Amino acid sequence: MNKEILKNISILYVEDENDVREFTSKLLTSLLRKVYTAKDGQEGLDIYKENHTDIDLIISDINMPRMNGLTMCEKIKEINKDIPLVITSAHNDTNFLKKAIEVGVSTYAMKPIDLYQLIESITKAMEPILLKRQLFDLNLSLESKIEKEICKIKSILDAQDNIIIVTNKENITNVNKKFLHFFGINDFDKFLKTKKNIFDFFIEEFGFITKNQIIKQESWLRYIKDLPEVDRIVKIKNYLHEEKIFTINVDYYEDKEHYYVFSLTDITQIKEKSNLLEYQASHDKLTGLFNRNKFDEFYIKEVKRSKRYNTNLSVIIFDIDDFKMINDTYGHQIGDVVLKEISQIMSMHIREQDIAVRWGGEEFLILLPHTNIDGAATVANKIKTNIEEHLFTELSLKITASFGVSELGTDDTDESLILRTDKFLYEAKNSGKNKVIAK
Repeated sequence: MNKEILKNISILYVEDENDVREFTSKLLTSLLRKVYTAKDGQEGLDIYKENHTDIDLIISDINMPRMNGLTMCEKIKEINKDIPLVITSAHNDTNFLKKAIEVGVSTYAMKPIDLYQLIESITKAMEPILLKRQLFDLNLSLESKIEKEICKIKSILDAQDNIIIVTNKENITNVNKKFLHFFGINDFDKFLKTKKNIFDFFIEEFGFITKNQIIKQESWLRYIKDLPEVDRIVKIKNYLHEEKIFTINVDYYEDKEHYYVFSLTDITQIKEKSNLLEYQASHDKLTGLFNRNKFDEFYIKEVKRSKRYNTNLSVIIFDIDDFKMINDTYGHQIGDVVLKEISQIMSMHIREQDIAVRWGGEEFLILLPHTNIDGAATVANKIKTNIEEHLFTELSLKITASFGVSELGTDDTDESLILRTDKFLYEAKNSGKNKVIAK
């Protein structure tokens, strides 16, 4: 994006730190047409309401007094759902990333602010908007004039950083360089003969828009536009077989509605960071099993489901016998390897729907839906036997474990089932270890 285009952009910049706001807005003013500034979300919202016809883009910090940045952006989106949003923040947590996607944030720049990165973020956020404006300014009829104006369209499309696709109801008719590079296409004319549609590139995976979903709709355009922005996401594989995640936006022209412009914005890094942080928050770092906090979410749901539908639900809690002696004798590194190998043995002998948890230091828990006490005892005995027969670590250590097993009763509470199972575990340990007590 050249300087002439930047000079046509007007933004609202919201930042509660005076020094940062003054310094950054001064630099932005030298590059952009106009910069409105606000010190908090409420002031930013008020300024936008007064000047919304003149403001092209919002740049906002997150944590601010009176009203935070994401709340302000939500309220502004109610006024103009198409306004591009750029978030600046020093934070990088799961809740922020999820909320940013839900609000419809176009991109973000981490603090301390790098002006070059911020300009790149502005550029990326504004490209779909400017494309639409430029296409309207050219007053193109994408059906009758596309051949005549092909060079003009190509120059506009190729200037975009997002993947841009022009399509009719049947096939792709035009794309930009970003598209060609993404799919490793050298001969576009040859590609056109494949008669592919944009939906052919969507990977069929739960949680993403897929071709199978699209073809079932009476109006796929309305279907996509009516989706919340957080769900308007597709997964596409590039020519290197790398899977990338994009938000998808589609525009059409009222006079010639058989032609559409798709804009795909790469949010792979945002999504990957969100997924990684969510995984780290719900899994034990050493073993990869669910942690106790995540178990609580599953457990409450499974207990309610079991009581509502009168289905079986059982719990196994087991503990490595004499684990302290292993740590004291061989060191904590060997102890960590033992925990990992125990986790692998356990995972090999449970079903996909069973929930394996690292319950404590050397304690593990398995939640078994649709399983009675006899079935759970069978699982516990299999795990016990495999632990007993396994040679642990490069030292070929022989290790045993003690198990408590219990089934949810009609009078049980969330707490009583766990307490009873834990009691049976300690009964097994106190009566000789390497046992399964199931009652």
